[in-house]
Amino acid sequence: MAAVNSTMVPLGTQAPDFSLPDTSGMTVSLQDFGDKQGLVVVFMCPHCPFVIHIRDTLASTAKEYEARGVAVVGISSNDVEAFPDDSPEKMKEEAGNLGYSFPYLYDESQAVAKAYRAACTPDFFLFDKSGKLYYRGQFDDSRPDNGIAVTGADLTGAVESMLGDKPAPESQTPSIGCNIKWKPGNEPDYFSA
Repeated sequence: MAAVNSTMVPLGTQAPDFSLPDTSGMTVSLQDFGDKQGLVVVFMCPHCPFVIHIRDTLASTAKEYEARGVAVVGISSNDVEAFPDDSPEKMKEEAGNLGYSFPYLYDESQAVAKAYRAACTPDFFLFDKSGKLYYRGQFDDSRPDNGIAVTGADLTGAVESMLGDKPAPESQTPSIGCNIKWKPGNEPDYFSA
């Protein structure tokens, strides 16, 4: 399992717009979250071992923060022709089995992943209530098979700081996971930059 690090987009970057279908066919847009205290965008997919490793804790963490006014949205951008286990049907099954309370969106064109400079699954982006990037990086230090418990400590620490009107955490560790499965010829140029 080859691992890729997130690109660590500059803090303060404005959240790129999106308008994508969720697992029920409803369109969800960035503007739908304009009244929230913050927004967590996580690039994820059903088959990735790194996502599978954290998804139970991600589901419970999302519920906790949604109750406090922080929205969460999952986005899958993988090439489903090459990776049918990441199809919208499998996304819907995953969301149902795990009780995801957040919208799980399908980025078929991969344009949204490129706009966010997403690199891996999972790849986390936390935007404050003004839509500016406050945190990007890992969920926590746990990885499949490293023996560290999944806690979501890095992301939850950042959310707590944001909700407390504190400066963004100085130490932000890149996420690591499977690379986004780009369609042939659709690989972004930001990996070579």
